Amino acid sequence: MNSKVSAAPPHAQPLAATTKATKVSIVGGLIGVFIELYDNAVYGFVAGTLAVVFFPSGASTTSVLLTFTAFAIPFFFRPVGAAVAGSWGDRIGRKRVLLVLITMMSLSTALVGVLPSYATVGVWAPIGLVLLRFVQGFAMGGEPGNGNSFLAEHAGDGRRGRVVSYANAATFIAMLLGTLFAALLTAVLSTGQMEAWGWRLPFLLALPLGVVGLVVRRLSEESPEFAEAEQKGAVTGSPLKEAFTTPEIRRAMGLTIVLPLLNSSGYFVLFIYMPSFMKDEMHFSGLEGLLVTAIMLAVGTFAVLYAGRLSDRIGRKKLLSGSAFGMVVIGFPCYWLLTRGSFATAVVGAVLMAVCFAGTNGVMQVTLAELFPTRVRTVAYGVGYNLGTAIFGGAAPLLVSALIAATGSTWIPAIYLVLTSAVAGFTALRIKETAFEPLKR
Repeated sequence: MNSKVSAAPPHAQPLAATTKATKVSIVGGLIGVFIELYDNAVYGFVAGTLAVVFFPSGASTTSVLLTFTAFAIPFFFRPVGAAVAGSWGDRIGRKRVLLVLITMMSLSTALVGVLPSYATVGVWAPIGLVLLRFVQGFAMGGEPGNGNSFLAEHAGDGRRGRVVSYANAATFIAMLLGTLFAALLTAVLSTGQMEAWGWRLPFLLALPLGVVGLVVRRLSEESPEFAEAEQKGAVTGSPLKEAFTTPEIRRAMGLTIVLPLLNSSGYFVLFIYMPSFMKDEMHFSGLEGLLVTAIMLAVGTFAVLYAGRLSDRIGRKKLLSGSAFGMVVIGFPCYWLLTRGSFATAVVGAVLMAVCFAGTNGVMQVTLAELFPTRVRTVAYGVGYNLGTAIFGGAAPLLVSALIAATGSTWIPAIYLVLTSAVAGFTALRIKETAFEPLKR
């Protein structure tokens, strides 16, 4: 699928007017993305405590591995959510599906906060946790295809990168909120208090967040692209079947699996796995590990916003390939800084990687939305993206933890990050530039 960048300059497409209704719709699209990432962030940041509460074992490594297994399992259910909710989105509209998904996500996350511990009900505690994680997996699977397509379709030509980057920034802010909340609890509560009840508080916060998100999403309008397709009778009755039986769409779905490799591995290694790694392997305090992550997220929030705007001017390919190959170059040196045992050097290495990662993260979702036509956008985008995320992202903490335990090498996360970055970089060189073209109808 080699292709040259479109010859059309960025200013060839005038910016569409942004109405109040469009702004409300964009905010509604962002809310679900925020809650999705908040849940994942909280789970990763309190993984050490969850290991004790739900998976008690004589060996701490075993408990952590079991906890990350519970983290990884729902990611293999995400493609199911993407296929089902994506098909709904292409048949009945993005807005209706997004209302269902935000309800599922906020309720299942809040229910984790009221689960009894292993000490109280025995094996039913981890079973309950895994079942709720399956519900979250379904909702998370449906959210990217529907949510980011909804944003891209509302954005209008000439600013899709900027608008969809708001969702990427929302993910960083969600993780930052989860990090700061976990850091606050770690600082003010004893270990016993955290294990007894403190870990529940970040999960329970998802309920009021979900209520706010549900209200805002109800005020949103359906995306103009889907509304137009519905009016013209161009909505397909079998979007999933069409996606898999159309050669061009199948090839694009293949790119959707491989292109986000750095996005998947970088997110889970840098932001979800890193706090546990710094504490358990590098012997930082739990608070120091969380603070390093918080600084990365704060810097990354501004970096992804800049990347989204920049991609509207120079294109998606340059940023995707440049950031991926940049991570190949700086991955090992920055990781070396993380392993020096110094908080200051750890911050430097982490921030450099976060900035490089933002070049991919800031434009990935808009790029994937631009690969597909309206009639199959949510299902094709969602299935491809979630397959790649399940394989290379959701299983990353478990895989990395297991390899470290087996080899004794603390360089495993860096090796994983650099290898996936290289593959993502070469894949980015093969995509067609889409920044300066209208969305496919």
